[in-house]
Amino acid sequence: MSISFSRNVRNAGLISALVMAPCLAITPGLVSAAETIKAVVTTAPNVPPPITRTAPANIVVELEAHEWVGNLSDDNKYKFWGFGPAGGTGTVHCATASPSIPEHIANGMYGGILVEPVGGLKKVDKEFYVVQSEFYTKPGKKGDTLEFSFDNGLAESPSHVVFNGMAGALVKNPLTAKVGDTIRMFYVNAGPNHVASWHIIGEIFDRVYPEGSLITPPLQNLQTTVVPAGGSSMAEFKVEVPGTYINVDHSIFRIAKGAVGLLKVEGPEQPDIYKGLK
Repeated sequence: MSISFSRNVRNAGLISALVMAPCLAITPGLVSAAETIKAVVTTAPNVPPPITRTAPANIVVELEAHEWVGNLSDDNKYKFWGFGPAGGTGTVHCATASPSIPEHIANGMYGGILVEPVGGLKKVDKEFYVVQSEFYTKPGKKGDTLEFSFDNGLAESPSHVVFNGMAGALVKNPLTAKVGDTIRMFYVNAGPNHVASWHIIGEIFDRVYPEGSLITPPLQNLQTTVVPAGGSSMAEFKVEVPGTYINVDHSIFRIAKGAVGLLKVEGPEQPDIYKGLK
């Protein structure tokens, strides 16, 4: 199934893709006539370049629904549903009667939309997208392609809770930065059931924009922030000490189900800030 749609927007144009569905970033304001351009798509956890165009534009986004078998963990595969690549900061999902909305989300059909404020976002050194999601599978042995379990979804008992579509995706391919970098991270909780407690072990979020609101003043100096199912958050922080930082849902037993990722920071030691015991 192929779906094509367009939207007239002013100062629009960032498409970001994460695991299963597209993420469109636009600056608000409708226009009646403008240049037509295709959305730019990247893959998680990368973010496209900032929008520099100031003229109105007509953004065309093409979505094509797919089913595919991919890795859910090192031990098992899964038959995903989705719209090609995926990601974002505000969550969007299907709303259809059959299959049900929960089935669509539980199988990977979701994405995100980032609407930039007027004037865009302040430049930072690094931007990343992370999407947390739950999968509900029937039991299987190592090497099996696991099947969806509606009953486990009803019981809200996920077999896997993962970042960017696969257990260990951000362990095998960690995010990277250098000492002194200011990082902006967009965190989407696709659900479908559980609230996330987003935390990076060893870091403090300098600024947090809860529930994806970018026009309200941010909260400051938080170590953990709640991201509701179907919601998102944006955080900015400066990494001042080299090391490996662990990105988790601090409902901490979810680490065992796959909700863990790494941020590796390289650079000179900063003993005035942190000095490990020997």
